[in-house]
Amino acid sequence: MGRGPAFVATVWLGGLLVLTLSIAAAVTIGPSGVGASAVVHSVGARVLGGSSGLDAIQEAIIWDLRLPRTLLAALCGAGLAVCGAVLQSLLRNPLADPFVLGVSSGASMGAVTVVVLGVGAGTVGMGGGAFLGALVAFGIVLLLAHLAGGTTERVVLAGVAATQLFSALTSFIVFTSSDPEQTRGVLFWLLGSLAAARWSEVVACAVVIAVGLTVCLVMAAALDAFTFGNDAAASLGVDVARTRATLLVATALITAVVVSSSGSIGFVGLVLPHVARALVGVRHRVLMPVVALLGAVLLIWVDTAARVVLAPQEVPVGVATALVGVPAFIVVFVRTGRR
Repeated sequence: MGRGPAFVATVWLGGLLVLTLSIAAAVTIGPSGVGASAVVHSVGARVLGGSSGLDAIQEAIIWDLRLPRTLLAALCGAGLAVCGAVLQSLLRNPLADPFVLGVSSGASMGAVTVVVLGVGAGTVGMGGGAFLGALVAFGIVLLLAHLAGGTTERVVLAGVAATQLFSALTSFIVFTSSDPEQTRGVLFWLLGSLAAARWSEVVACAVVIAVGLTVCLVMAAALDAFTFGNDAAASLGVDVARTRATLLVATALITAVVVSSSGSIGFVGLVLPHVARALVGVRHRVLMPVVALLGAVLLIWVDTAARVVLAPQEVPVGVATALVGVPAFIVVFVRTGRR
């Protein structure tokens, strides 16, 4: 059930305000003392010109370490949350998200194949390998689900099987092809890590996620129709095959760029679409921006906690999202079963 325009506008504006404050606060949190005033002066100097009055170390902490990492966390959270909302509507399954359906595992395997084995390193690159792996995972899940009857429960079971398959293949590639130091680094990345965030990755994620979100907003009416089933969508004039293929490619592309930047991060796309629907209803033109804001804010704070709670040691952000997301997943799973 939808909400009034005034309420929706309030949620959007409130979400943007919370996101802005979260980014500003996260940049100031860490072992090196960089206060809010230093961040304001630094940003002001970069935007308006002039000198910030900060030394080179403080500038490097803000612009080379914390700010790109915080922005990348926001973008990855927004992208994963949008993918979850699209997949849950497209597949009519409240438990669908890139992690549960094995898409993240497929993207991880594709990225590891390029990085560790060097396959396609000079042509497709890490991001291209992740994209191809995500598409392969999607194809396997849909094929298995179709062969098993095509019900929503079969889609989730097929996703579980795909997750195990690609996780096993990824582990096999890493342990048989890497030296010990590379193995440790790759495994930490696979658990989800934003420690190596760079401005180039921030820009790439921003472009891809903006394009993917635009595609989803353009097809918002079709997504609304898909919630009633393929036959209902076709009766309303939706080209089911083309729309499904376009949205699957869009979600695969977003998942690929997120995985190539941050590793495999689960449960963001599973839980937050349900929270967004409770806030603003099920209409996707309204839902998509809200779920993107929720995902961005959540992952900023999860990543911030992951890097400071056991400082100087970092907790992989994928581990932290699992600790937060598993209880929420149980709630969604139980509620879905009762319905």
